[in-house]
Amino acid sequence: MAARVTPSPSASGQQRADISVVAPSVREGSGEGWEAVVAWIEGGFPRLPKLPTVQPTARVPIVRNISEIGQDSYGRLGLSHMTIAGSVMHGFKEVEVWLQTFAPGVRTPIHRHSCEEIFVVLKGSGTLYLASNSHKNYPGSPQEFPIFTNSTFYVPVNDAHQVWNTNEQEDLQFLVIISRPPVKVFIYDDWYMPHTAAKLKFPYYWDERCYETSPIKDEL
Repeated sequence: MAARVTPSPSASGQQRADISVVAPSVREGSGEGWEAVVAWIEGGFPRLPKLPTVQPTARVPIVRNISEIGQDSYGRLGLSHMTIAGSVMHGFKEVEVWLQTFAPGVRTPIHRHSCEEIFVVLKGSGTLYLASNSHKNYPGSPQEFPIFTNSTFYVPVNDAHQVWNTNEQEDLQFLVIISRPPVKVFIYDDWYMPHTAAKLKFPYYWDERCYETSPIKDEL
């Protein structure tokens, strides 16, 4: 049994893949092959998994006005998130760029992900909490790093961390650049929660509206 993928033009003139499933053959005049046919039918006519629909980067303007890009809180009070360049939203393959604003007191959950993450603070100040002991069974007590306007910081792959606007007087705004998108986030209730108990959130909140998929296991 095999899946045959045949390119064919779509209504827009672009190439798309027609996926057809090739059933096992049965030799004429004999019963050979019927067992395979029955197994194929009982298996539900296996097909390739449904792929997410994304916008190719060719459709994204080379130059855009950030003030014209949509932003949302995604149900999180005090958060403003904008996906400037996204994997799911725009079809970028290697990196993803966000612009986020945290009101005073707003923080991310304690979390980790299997990608590098770089921040550039545009305004405000706050605190990065980073647990670099992810080789243990749980994150453990984090280090505290002050962050401020014109500072930049990074989070190593799979290090549990949290970004918190600890400034009670002003918003904290920063650019976020991640590698290997789309991001798969493991969320912790506290710093001593075992890695194996962390809850996978995938797709993440800003990708949910345009990306349907099954959760992918990505444990330490």
